[in-house]
Amino acid sequence: MPPIERLVFFGTPAVALPTLEALCGAGREPLLVVTQPARRAGRGQHTRQPPVAEWSLERGLEVAQPERVGDPVFVARLQALVPDVAVVVAFGQIFPPAVLEVPRSGCINLHASLLPRHRGASPVQAAIAAGDAVTGVTTMMMERGLDTGPILRVEEIAIEPGENAGQLSQRLGEIGAQLLLATLAGVEAGTLEPRPQDDERATYAPVLTREDGKIDWSLEAEGIERRLRAFTPWPGMATTYGGESIKVLEVEVGERDDGAFLPGTFLGVAHEGMRIACGGGSVLLVNRLQRPGRRAVVGRDFANGLRLEPGDRFA
Repeated sequence: MPPIERLVFFGTPAVALPTLEALCGAGREPLLVVTQPARRAGRGQHTRQPPVAEWSLERGLEVAQPERVGDPVFVARLQALVPDVAVVVAFGQIFPPAVLEVPRSGCINLHASLLPRHRGASPVQAAIAAGDAVTGVTTMMMERGLDTGPILRVEEIAIEPGENAGQLSQRLGEIGAQLLLATLAGVEAGTLEPRPQDDERATYAPVLTREDGKIDWSLEAEGIERRLRAFTPWPGMATTYGGESIKVLEVEVGERDDGAFLPGTFLGVAHEGMRIACGGGSVLLVNRLQRPGRRAVVGRDFANGLRLEPGDRFA
């Protein structure tokens, strides 16, 4: 196969940056970097560029930010570049056939899971929340389905105890960057044989919303602890007490309680944390929380400040 000389990169969040940096460092600087448009964010609703756009603009790379990649004007611009390959990392839009068909050697996606497990938008979070012992990164040829294309290469790693989504994403980003470079080399050499995914083994990781961060105390404590790690740094996790939304920042699984307490019931303090009843008689030790407009405090100080009594309940 001819060498890959004309490359276009699609990516938006910080997790895509290690791959873009690796491409530039390996002499594979893209002709065009495509990211999502700048959006308003934060309390002041200031317009912010996505991390990939900011990094690329600072280095003088050509950047495009279409609202829709299927827009005919953008497709025409892409066609004019005559790219050999499109590299896609956490871009955030579904590619229509008009885009998939442009690169001579196709579109290669770097996905942060062991496909076909956790197809979709939040694979890192899904792996932690599910209690997976291992995860990894996969390169695949893109097609019209959601992360359904044939697999090129896979790198597997263990999920470390206590690791949250932010930490795991960073590790997978670095590993994925090297896997992508190896994949491009294999495509050029003609040594990679794409293999189809087993659709019967597929699971899905949908787009996360703030609603996903609401604690369901009827779950087992272990499941809540995993979800907190999965949803850190975003959307975080919160519960409600006295009409206030309380951010829950640090937890651990506590000793079980044989009492028939309703989930969400405050059972007392232990060390610096609060013991909260969860599903199946399990107990969560809530070690650090934050009320609106207040600084974060340990669970014991939170309980003392609100004068909680055993039997009080969190919504």
